Amino acid sequence: MGNMWYTYISHPDTAPNVRNPPTFDPLYGFPNGRKERTIKATREELDRANIPLARRDYCVDNWLEFLKCRQDYFPRVKNYCSHQLHQWEECQREDSILRIKEWEREKRLKERAKRKACRENLEAMAE
Repeated sequence: MGNMWYTYISHPDTAPNVRNPPTFDPLYGFPNGRKERTIKATREELDRANIPLARRDYCVDNWLEFLKCRQDYFPRVKNYCSHQLHQWEECQREDSILRIKEWEREKRLKERAKRKACRENLEAMAE
């Protein structure tokens, strides 16, 4: 509820649009760079495994491991594959947290740019 209030009512000019790419340099504020997120599985492997588009995210490698385990230990999936399922769920949680942090970073950088522009306008008017 708080993000919707912020985005549509109180600060629509500085709220990040999640459908658009980031407006600021992704490496801004990271002097040593950032760790690049990669996927080990190829597109052909995903097509062969019939992975739906909704599952093709950064956690697809863990999902493939779970599917392989499920195929190998079918009747006893809960006993043998809980570790792989837990890894996939943990990856999904970390991905969600990372997206939230990126949204917050974009919001703060937009607010900072707005404050700087306002300060420059006040200084220009004072001169």
